[in-house]
Amino acid sequence: MARRQARAAGGGRWLPWLGLALLPLAVPPAAAPAACPSACYCVATPELVQCRYERLEEPPRELPAAVHNLSIAGSNLSVLSRAAFAARPLRDLRLLRLRHDNIHTIEDMALQGLPALRTLDLSHNPLVSVAAGAFAGVPLLRTLQLNQALLAAPLEEQLALAMRNLSLRRLELAGNALQALPAALLPPGLEELDLRNNSLQRLAAAELRSLDAPELRGLRLSLGANPLSCDCGLRPFLAWLRAAAARVLDARSLRCAGPPGLRGTALLRLRPEALACAHSDGGEPGRLETASYVFFGIVLALIGIVFLMVLYLNRRGIKRWLHNLREACRDQMEGYHYRYEQDADPRCAGTPGL
Repeated sequence: MARRQARAAGGGRWLPWLGLALLPLAVPPAAAPAACPSACYCVATPELVQCRYERLEEPPRELPAAVHNLSIAGSNLSVLSRAAFAARPLRDLRLLRLRHDNIHTIEDMALQGLPALRTLDLSHNPLVSVAAGAFAGVPLLRTLQLNQALLAAPLEEQLALAMRNLSLRRLELAGNALQALPAALLPPGLEELDLRNNSLQRLAAAELRSLDAPELRGLRLSLGANPLSCDCGLRPFLAWLRAAAARVLDARSLRCAGPPGLRGTALLRLRPEALACAHSDGGEPGRLETASYVFFGIVLALIGIVFLMVLYLNRRGIKRWLHNLREACRDQMEGYHYRYEQDADPRCAGTPGL
């Protein structure tokens, strides 16, 4: 009896270890994280996926569901069609970079399935068409980067429609050869606007008034690398810049691109009275005025040549008309002379009545 009790006690000591050994078999295995797409590579974790120069024609479909940052560069996406990223909804994607992907068309609802997207980078793409609902489905989008993306076609009206329901905080339009402030692309509440490396010569008075509107008073600009023309037309912008220098992030680095005498001069060191009008120092308006005078002279010369040609072609008729005019004048003068002689002859004097 004692031996049986000892055996039972010895067997009880192994039961806990046996339970631990069988525990992994009882618990179902955790789902393995999604693998990186074959045409891309994941940096550190699947939360950051980069697809570079793989000549993709559409976004990869096997993206990890937990990806936060997705970068596709150097591909040939061409058209972002409807729900281009909805094959597997990326509910945690916050940053999407599509640089150098030869994108020229963005269709309606192209970003459907990206509800958490906050930053979209479409820089260095030859955009030609942007649908009115291109950015629908991304209500949290706050940063839109379109650097060197508006060179292929004028897209201001299309983008204004596509951005009408967005609450952007930052808009980048650098390197787009813009010659004026794109007022239609400035949604209320915008905080940062990047206009560097464009073709801005100045900001006109009307553009400055739009920047001072209540809904844009918190807007800060970057204007570096623009060919600013330091003539009398710059005076309103210079006065505004002095009063609101804190709103231009690179105000101290702004330099004159012309005229030659002021090239390289810092704008904040200029005096308004020192800004001469361009026509007084051989600027563009002066050249245009000279060209207009030359054109006017050419027109007058052509009119003169046509007049002389008409005279030459009708020389016989003109000569005949002049001859007839001279004969008529001669007959008239002879008539006057005859009457004068008759009135002066005493024999023709009238006899007074009796």
